[in-house]
Amino acid sequence: MLDDFDPHIDAIAAARWAGMAAPRAPWLHEEVGRRMAERLDYIKLPTKDWVNWSDVRGGKPAHLALQKSLWQHARGLIQPGLAKGDLSQDMVWSNMQLHMEAAPKHMIAAWHAALKTDGFVLFSCLGPDTLMELRAAYARRGWPAPLHKLTDMHDWGDRLVSQGFAEPVMDMERLVLTFATPERALQELRELGRNLNPDRPQATGSKAWRRTVLDRLAECQNTDGQIALTFELIYGHAIKPKPRVKLSSSASVSLANMREMLKPSKTLG
Repeated sequence: MLDDFDPHIDAIAAARWAGMAAPRAPWLHEEVGRRMAERLDYIKLPTKDWVNWSDVRGGKPAHLALQKSLWQHARGLIQPGLAKGDLSQDMVWSNMQLHMEAAPKHMIAAWHAALKTDGFVLFSCLGPDTLMELRAAYARRGWPAPLHKLTDMHDWGDRLVSQGFAEPVMDMERLVLTFATPERALQELRELGRNLNPDRPQATGSKAWRRTVLDRLAECQNTDGQIALTFELIYGHAIKPKPRVKLSSSASVSLANMREMLKPSKTLG
């Protein structure tokens, strides 16, 4: 349905981006994945079967080898966009993908369907303070933002709950990356994603527009003469609770659901 799609994202452009071949994961995505893995120390839930929901740009979660006691026998499925809903995974891992998704409600629902009761999702994405320096440079000229509107971490928590998750835990940090030249900064930005704003200028592929963007990036110099760009990194995890029965004068419950409901609940720790 139409309201399942993010109105701030051009769905066609998002699909085009998702279909583009990526030779490797950007450095930032690999670093965020490493920081995500550190958060597993605080999640006291068994993790045997798990699925990597990220595409190539999210990186192969090789950094999970750092958690040897937890991961050395894990059966990871490196298969993004998994549609089958009866896999009964202990964990869904999604690194730096959600902010480029035109239908995030569908993706979160698919995470929920792939998890067993008491399984959890662990994800990361960009937040609204990303590229604040470049946004300011664009705004000074009355231009549309250089990036589509990004969702706040509290709203992601609400979306998780609306799709059946419980106990969402959200946090964020800001990371400032510096680049020697505007050209190097633009190269990195193009590896990280695209501007999916439906109101973006249509001439963004021209040489003249590229020169204009480089000029705006040049305005983002710090006191050391480096191009400095802020990235807001959002991390979240939430548990799939046991199913509940809606109260009514009469209700029917499957035997499988009844067994799940009678199991003791677990928490994220």
